[in-house]
Amino acid sequence: MLHELFSTVPMTTDEALAAFDAADAVEPEFMLSTWHGAELPTLHPMDGLLAASGWWGKQFVDTETVHPLLFPTSDGTALWPLNPLPAFGGLAVATKLPLLKKRPMSRPITALRPALQARAPKARLRTTRYRGVDTATMIYDQLPINDVFRKLSEDAVIGAMDLRGSRRPYFFVLHRDNSLPVE
Repeated sequence: MLHELFSTVPMTTDEALAAFDAADAVEPEFMLSTWHGAELPTLHPMDGLLAASGWWGKQFVDTETVHPLLFPTSDGTALWPLNPLPAFGGLAVATKLPLLKKRPMSRPITALRPALQARAPKARLRTTRYRGVDTATMIYDQLPINDVFRKLSEDAVIGAMDLRGSRRPYFFVLHRDNSLPVE
């Protein structure tokens, strides 16, 4: 998916910011769908963590009902929402341990599904101003994180995770994909 959208992957933060800034703003309603995600590597400290976790994507049911972290079920026939609070609770440690990025964590996450599954939406969708442009933004309920979106095509967006304490955004791409139900 990434190589179809960008000529260079991985890229620098400046290159990712240029691609982000060149993309059109989106309204929150545009985001209403289920989206399959992929990290856009820029040598950010978080690069590799979502891929190692087995993260599948995000779901925007409406502006008040957002599931920011979807994972496939063990049989791959559906998706389930993970509660981001425990997932990002160890983020400071995880970014300092490069081995965690190289080890598949999808099995332990799937095994811990009963404890990690979100029982309610964990984010909202609003319009915010980021880098001088008003655009759709996913705002986590319990974390100082905003995922800001710009349109790459009718079915693809680039996301910039604006994380408190991080000097530069973490980038990812979402591709619209409603092929799997969310449990």
